[in-house]
Amino acid sequence: MQIKKQIKRLSMVTMSGAMLLAMAPQMPANATYITPDSNGFYYHDHFEDDSCGWEVRGSGELTLSGRHPFKGTNALLVMERTSAWQGLQKKLDPDTFKPGQKYSFSIFVDYEDGEDTEDFLFSMQYTDSSGTDKYLHIAEGSTSRGKWIQLSNPSFEIPSDASNVIIYVETSGVTGNFYIDEAVVAKEGSYVTGEETQGTKPSNDTRGDVNFDGMLNIQDLVAMKMALNKGVSDGRFVKAADIDKNGSVDNDDYNYLKDYLLGNINKFPIGKIDFTEMESKFGYVNPATCYKKSNEHNPLISQYFGADPGVMEYNGRIYVFMTDDHLLYSNGQVKDIEYSSINCLRCISSDDLVNWTDHGLINAAGSNGLCKWGGNSWAPTACHKKINGKEKFFLYFANGGNGIAVLEADSPTGPWRDPIGKALISRSTPNCGNVEWLFDPAVLVDDDGTGYLYFGGGVPSGQNAHPKTARCVKLGDDMTSIVGTPQSIDAPYLFEDSGIHKFNGKYYYSYCSNFSTNGNPYGLTGGAINYMVSDSPLGPFTYKGEAFKGIGVFFGTGGNNHHTFYKFNNQWYLFYHAQYLQDSMGLKGGYRSTHIDKVTINSDGTIQAVKGTKSGVDQVKSFDPFKTQRAATFSHQGGITINGSGNSTVQANKGSWFRVSGVDCGSNAESLTIKASSSTGCIIKVCKGGTSGTAVSYIEIPAGSSMQEFTVPVKDLSGKNDLYFVFNNSASVDSWKLS
Repeated sequence: MQIKKQIKRLSMVTMSGAMLLAMAPQMPANATYITPDSNGFYYHDHFEDDSCGWEVRGSGELTLSGRHPFKGTNALLVMERTSAWQGLQKKLDPDTFKPGQKYSFSIFVDYEDGEDTEDFLFSMQYTDSSGTDKYLHIAEGSTSRGKWIQLSNPSFEIPSDASNVIIYVETSGVTGNFYIDEAVVAKEGSYVTGEETQGTKPSNDTRGDVNFDGMLNIQDLVAMKMALNKGVSDGRFVKAADIDKNGSVDNDDYNYLKDYLLGNINKFPIGKIDFTEMESKFGYVNPATCYKKSNEHNPLISQYFGADPGVMEYNGRIYVFMTDDHLLYSNGQVKDIEYSSINCLRCISSDDLVNWTDHGLINAAGSNGLCKWGGNSWAPTACHKKINGKEKFFLYFANGGNGIAVLEADSPTGPWRDPIGKALISRSTPNCGNVEWLFDPAVLVDDDGTGYLYFGGGVPSGQNAHPKTARCVKLGDDMTSIVGTPQSIDAPYLFEDSGIHKFNGKYYYSYCSNFSTNGNPYGLTGGAINYMVSDSPLGPFTYKGEAFKGIGVFFGTGGNNHHTFYKFNNQWYLFYHAQYLQDSMGLKGGYRSTHIDKVTINSDGTIQAVKGTKSGVDQVKSFDPFKTQRAATFSHQGGITINGSGNSTVQANKGSWFRVSGVDCGSNAESLTIKASSSTGCIIKVCKGGTSGTAVSYIEIPAGSSMQEFTVPVKDLSGKNDLYFVFNNSASVDSWKLS
């Protein structure tokens, strides 16, 4: 009798929903779901394959997610927001959407983590006739975690003096992740119904879908009860009906499914892991070699080389852009680096200076690059600046030794674009034609927002003491043009490697000295980082001293020196490169990797001599595993490669592993969710204390090509740990988090 009552209750819920839909205003006959080019719906964004023109508003990252779409297989997810106003936005086509006209707007919003309820705003930003940015709310509403809400307004007028119109979704006070789906902009009066498919999608392991129709609904509950009455034997059915993953199907499983359908719970139990069984299935794995010692934080990454570090901070995160030193071979043997082959840049980032996210390669130059007019990409430098109310990011690099290129983006990791289609600095630029090496840029955005660019190098014959091949120039407000003629900097014994930073109102130009310094009056040495100081960003600069000796002094290896001084969290650091990683690998060839060490600047402005170390710097903050983290974020690794650019993924093979250092697991870590795929099937062992340490969880990734999220329990995981992810087969991993 109790079962019949529950089924009747579910039927009433379904009937009530249908009655509410019947009572709601009906869509006009001519307002149907159509393609963007058809009459009625101008935009109908499903987010199945791409972001449909939506982008991050302010800070954050967006990605397609199949975790909980409103319809179809994907929704658009925004992560890592730092303010409530940040979210997702889309620019309206000004040729289509006219000021003073009314339109219908609708979007569906959901969130999966955080508070029990959240308030969402569907809003519009525009510029009025006075040039002022204005903001209006199209619709707003509250929903509970895991429940989609529709924000809609069938008759909303774009102000008559509006230009630069943007629609966006934000929250009223929280900064958690959220999803959007089925975004529609249509003719006035067009209604978009909130009717969902009858039921919800099952979890990735298909639990609850006992009739295998791809949905969870009352039919599954009926089928489960019938099976319980008759007895369960079919293995496929058992796998779907074993909700609590205890190995059998019983009334507990029935009640879990019932409570889920009634909304009493929003997720199924995580289940249990038989660690003995999983260790046996994982098998023997020989961990790949790590060419970076466990107690060393230099170089920053070991999966690739990366030289000439240019550094930028944005929203509490350090971004390092590097020349892509990549191994070259001849007859199967590693040969010396050839700079002429380099036309890509690499970007990594960190907020703790120990765990670094590898954002992959930027195809900067060459026939497949962004700057097809250029052949090479060396020595990048980067900055950001707010232009017309929006944060813009700029990446400058050398086109070999003959000019400086600039790229532009709306986020620190791209996608990048070539805004001017030619070199920013070339041989035809005034006072630049006689520069030996027209390369090695450095950039400064001053306190008033003005940009300055520094570049040049090389030693003309007989001018070792005063090469006069360094230049500096003011940038235009757009950061993609120059103002005036570049000025010469008379840097004593200059070789290359321009650097610029500001301290206590003074401007510090730094550079690498050449190797013909014998008998100089300054006491400087060859291949060292020296610095000069000025009251003006364009000089004149006065020589002050040597800050960092040649890298051979510290690592016993040769090579040039290239650096950036940068302040982060009130501490100054020196980023530089050395050939220590290639030496650790038993290789030679001039392949360089980026390092970091602390810098002390005295109260009188002098820089204390910096010491290059293998240990590097300490972790400046604990790693937070309770927010979604890119899998390509780690301190140590063996056998890992990186795929993609921006939101990159980890590629692993049998024996591959990576370590995330200083993970604060708190006192209540219960589960781990990982987004991964494996064409052949793979088990990932997560352990602490080393690659063969204590296992805290296993994730079994079934064979298949699609990226999915898998949630598993964790055992005995609390406090601060170094977590190791070890692979027993090939896999691709996007992200992970603890709950």
